[in-house]
Amino acid sequence: MKVLYVRISSIDQRTDRQRVNENDFDLVIEDVVSGSVPFQEREGGRRVLELLNKNHLSELSVWQIDRIGRDIRDIINTLHLFSTRKVCVHFINQGLKTLDAEGNENPVSKMVINLLGIVADMERTQILERQRQGIAVAKARNVYKGRKVGSKEDVLSFLSKPRNKRAIQLLKNGYKAVEVSKITELHPNTITKIKKCMNLSVVN
Repeated sequence: MKVLYVRISSIDQRTDRQRVNENDFDLVIEDVVSGSVPFQEREGGRRVLELLNKNHLSELSVWQIDRIGRDIRDIINTLHLFSTRKVCVHFINQGLKTLDAEGNENPVSKMVINLLGIVADMERTQILERQRQGIAVAKARNVYKGRKVGSKEDVLSFLSKPRNKRAIQLLKNGYKAVEVSKITELHPNTITKIKKCMNLSVVN
């Protein structure tokens, strides 16, 4: 079975670019999850691995390497797993395949993929660093819009926050609280509060 794996980080992102020639595949598996979440801990990732373990997977195609993940160790471990099972991973945009026609590792592709994996990891680190710097600058200018100590936040404002809205959608889609916490990178206590607020909203 030829499978196309698609990953986006938030529900408001589009997958059109990643779904190139999707009709050429037997199955399309999509994840809405941060690239920092290990492949085997994602709902879609687990579906792919289930097919792999049942020997139902002949090739996995992905638009580009950062769709597999943004943690270099997880990328390498995931690709190694597929290679040991003689299942080729095809990165469409880069035109790279992990295995050659005989099922052997392609050394050139392996080197390039490792480099691209490092770049994906670095991009994630830079994104987090820019976020921290932005908050630090905002605090220095006294324009950081953090909630004042002792103040209370109304339910609507709390649930309207971008990441909280995303968590609500995932919970409605049947994701477990621990999965939502990893996907949104919100604290488990925040997920619990969101669930309580959702129940209040339904009652009201």
